[in-house]
Amino acid sequence: MATVELNKDNFAGIINGNDLVVVDFWAPWCGPCKAFAPTYEAVSEKVSGVTFAKVNTEEEQELAHHFQIRSIPTLMIFREQVIIFAQPGSMPGHALEEVIEQAQALDMAEVHKQIAEEEAKQQG
Repeated sequence: MATVELNKDNFAGIINGNDLVVVDFWAPWCGPCKAFAPTYEAVSEKVSGVTFAKVNTEEEQELAHHFQIRSIPTLMIFREQVIIFAQPGSMPGHALEEVIEQAQALDMAEVHKQIAEEEAKQQG
């Protein structure tokens, strides 16, 4: 599957419309981003049932600021609209595949329960 370019107009729709979204925050001038791009693309072609997306932080500074991107590349994984993984730096393809497998295996009912409990504590 080809990667999807995210921007402030389509970001919410892609995140809300897909169960698992892997997002690569990058910039055209970033050497490590350029080096990681072929690996990211190869994994996107290999792994099915996952949406792979990219955010150009130069063009989408509002999104980069919202997610507090301080270093690029930064990878984030959203599952059921929850950020379950965020890490600056690139990684080898096999490591990215392992992280995605872990994300797919995560018990999201438990994650949502923990989020609800934390929100209740903060309000109480």
